[in-house]
Amino acid sequence: MPSIVIAAHNEENVIGRNLDALLVQIGSGPLEVVVSANGCTDRTVERARRAGVIVVDRPEPGKAAALNAGDEVATGFPRIYLDADILVPPGGLAGVVARLAENPHALVVVPRRRLDTAGRPWPVRAYFSINERLPAFRNGLFGRGMIALSEQGRARFDAFPTMIADDLFLDSQFTDAEKAEVSSVEVVVAAPYTTRDLVRRLVRVRRGNAEMRAAAAAGLINVEVRPADRWAWLRDVVVPNPRLLLAAVPYVSITLIAGTLARRRVKPGQSWGRDESTRGTQPSSTNGAPA
Repeated sequence: MPSIVIAAHNEENVIGRNLDALLVQIGSGPLEVVVSANGCTDRTVERARRAGVIVVDRPEPGKAAALNAGDEVATGFPRIYLDADILVPPGGLAGVVARLAENPHALVVVPRRRLDTAGRPWPVRAYFSINERLPAFRNGLFGRGMIALSEQGRARFDAFPTMIADDLFLDSQFTDAEKAEVSSVEVVVAAPYTTRDLVRRLVRVRRGNAEMRAAAAAGLINVEVRPADRWAWLRDVVVPNPRLLLAAVPYVSITLIAGTLARRRVKPGQSWGRDESTRGTQPSSTNGAPA
């Protein structure tokens, strides 16, 4: 029986749609859904409480701790980690579970992603016209909001470290040969609605990735973290696609701004910040991008 763990922090606007999309798929087989709410000050917990859903209500915020708390009560495999603002398409659960069962070498499976940039300002659309073509998204686990691990794959680590880059941590656990993408299952990832929100998202991602790489270099966590490839946008995207040359201007500008802000010291108790623009009434989204 698959177990789905959803870490949720103030997700009242999206958690209902998320669960509706999941629970309608129970007809294809047994399913365990765990919502691990962390530090919520809205109605996330209230909206998550429904038949077929186990709710863990933690007063402390923190996604890694929420994932670990969800893992403590989850009992089934594959173990699927799902962002609260991602909608699993019809047949999506069956698709990823089948792929794990069919491929003995695959320990982790992700869906194909489609970026939704409709209605966004040109700098945001230009940024993602390059970002979505980066090689890291061909074999990386991040930026999709849904990651399914087999029981053997989940045995690779004890618990999520108390760091923000959970996708990068999972990506570091597996070789490319152990990863698989299910092209028939597509999740929609909503781009931020403003350039400022895009920068906020990138700052969060960069800080989380830098924190994990520093911890790995210091031997604090036993993983080999994917190195940052600062020139992939030019070498692998723009040069083969010269029509994207104009888009490279906002891409580089936004990347440099986010990198500068990410290097600023985070004061004790200061929020890591996140893009709130996609957590209103708009379609689903996810955090995570290579940096």
